[in-house]
Amino acid sequence: AEGVLQLYNWGNYTSPELLTKFEKETGIKVTVTDFDSNDTALAKIEAGGHGFDLVVPSANYVPIWVEKGLVTEFDMSKLANHGNIAPEWKDVAWDPGRKFSIPWQWGSTGVAVNTKVYGGDINTSNVFLNVPDELKGKINVVPEMNDIVSMAVMWAGGEPCTEDTEVLKKARDALLAAKPDWLSMDYGATEKLSNNDWAASVNWNGSTMRARIANPDVAYGYPKEGYPLFMDSAMLLKDAQNVEEAYKFLDFIMVPENAAMISAFARYANGIAGSEAFMPEDMKTAPEVVIPEEFKAAGVFLPTCTGKAQEYVTAIWTELQK
Repeated sequence: AEGVLQLYNWGNYTSPELLTKFEKETGIKVTVTDFDSNDTALAKIEAGGHGFDLVVPSANYVPIWVEKGLVTEFDMSKLANHGNIAPEWKDVAWDPGRKFSIPWQWGSTGVAVNTKVYGGDINTSNVFLNVPDELKGKINVVPEMNDIVSMAVMWAGGEPCTEDTEVLKKARDALLAAKPDWLSMDYGATEKLSNNDWAASVNWNGSTMRARIANPDVAYGYPKEGYPLFMDSAMLLKDAQNVEEAYKFLDFIMVPENAAMISAFARYANGIAGSEAFMPEDMKTAPEVVIPEEFKAAGVFLPTCTGKAQEYVTAIWTELQK
């Protein structure tokens, strides 16, 4: 399998230009397989026989991958660019010292709204939990369990991964009551907001920026009750077949210019120092990328839930899927 690499990543999240450049410089051909949620990725790797070398889970899932023994601690001698990780992203709670994960991109989960359809306050989770009349039957909710349940919990006055059953009940009831007003629970918001298939969606910031570029009526809201922050990071799988190729790729994405290519495609910030100089101009001031001062404090990196807390989240989600 020399000269190939199997990357398992979120859909519509990997820059084709980055892969072309990497292949040109190293001769290694990268094949990307998409997943649509953290749970899907975890289940697929746990089942075995997948053939992937690198996976890109979110921060709150990184400790789960480590704990389950699905990933390998890095050999730092093969990562000459490890020092390029920005200081604020180097000693993170979910991976102290960055021994298991390399930053890919980071961002937020908020609310994307077509302002031609709805002119009210978009900086609130009421957009999907108390759906305004104008958006009834026109709003989508991305089916990312921890994001959606956490937003409902914060809206109900609790903290993500809470075990407070009163708060959890309030969040569950709000989700179940709102669901009949939703059009769908689906991915693909970039396209569907761009072409007016959806008038609103719970969505990620970079995807919303891409939609706004295609459709200027789209705006991104930061729910003041609380919204999730995330960082997705590349990890080396324990049963990777193409280990040397994987290390070359991990080192490559820590070069500032290359990290900027990842961001320029998917429109999220990255965690590599010096990449700002190579970023597209429109990202330096984009309202989806630069969090407004007044909403900064409401953003929360989702913790890794205890077993009990995760059981509650899963139970709410299962009920919501019925």
